[in-house]
Amino acid sequence: MTFPALQDYLDRLRHTPVDTSLWLDPQGKAHGRYLNSTLTSVYQPIRTLADHRIVGVQGYMRSHSRNDAGLSVWKLLDTVATDDQSIELDRLCRLLHVLNFYRQPELVDADLYLSVHARLLSAVDSNHGMSFRHVLDVLGLPHRKIILQLPMIQPDQAWIAHYVADNYRRNGFRLAINVADVRQGLAQLTQIRPDVIKVDVRELYDEVAALDLLLEAQTNHVSVVFKRVESQGVHDKLLRLAERAPQSLKVQGHLWDQPRSVFAEWDIVSEQQPLGATS
Repeated sequence: MTFPALQDYLDRLRHTPVDTSLWLDPQGKAHGRYLNSTLTSVYQPIRTLADHRIVGVQGYMRSHSRNDAGLSVWKLLDTVATDDQSIELDRLCRLLHVLNFYRQPELVDADLYLSVHARLLSAVDSNHGMSFRHVLDVLGLPHRKIILQLPMIQPDQAWIAHYVADNYRRNGFRLAINVADVRQGLAQLTQIRPDVIKVDVRELYDEVAALDLLLEAQTNHVSVVFKRVESQGVHDKLLRLAERAPQSLKVQGHLWDQPRSVFAEWDIVSEQQPLGATS
């Protein structure tokens, strides 16, 4: 699938001087500048547990690095002075993510997960989701492939989370929520009504509750992603869980992948890397 409006925009960026607010490097990767930092995108795959097929990627913003690693830029949102500045940075990050995602035809069938920073829960106004939707429409990009994921929600943030979720939902975006464990996932599934629940399973203590979450999610047409899979022990627990689960398990973590900027066709459709490999 090609996106003519996106291609026209990228062609114009090729002639933009380096170190302006937005430009392309010789490899075609988009970079941006904010607060004297050079920013670009990396992505970590979300895979099916059964065959390691990539079904989505989560975008992370990094300061530019020659070795493709870079440092997390989210701390900038914790240090900028105003909500307007944090929203400005958020919009730049989202634009970079969609440019670097959709320029890779191998990812056209995958979902793109974009994080909503915790500070933005209180800063988002009624036009925030509409503004992002407008950018996608101008570039001719499908908004239904993008999943906006809320941070872990504290009890005193519930009303703000509902407001932000409704804002994005009205503008046609799917929503994910991040939860600390499977029990929190069960508690918030019906409160926020997300499309996806992302569960931190660096330690998976309660396999019974995990199965309950999968059953409840299936009933409510919600997908579950087990993130931060980092150990063989957790992987083995997920394999046991998959034998009883009503839906295919999706996983994300360093056990398979380090975040990176570029994907090749074999990453998506061919024989996958062995468990524990990184690239």
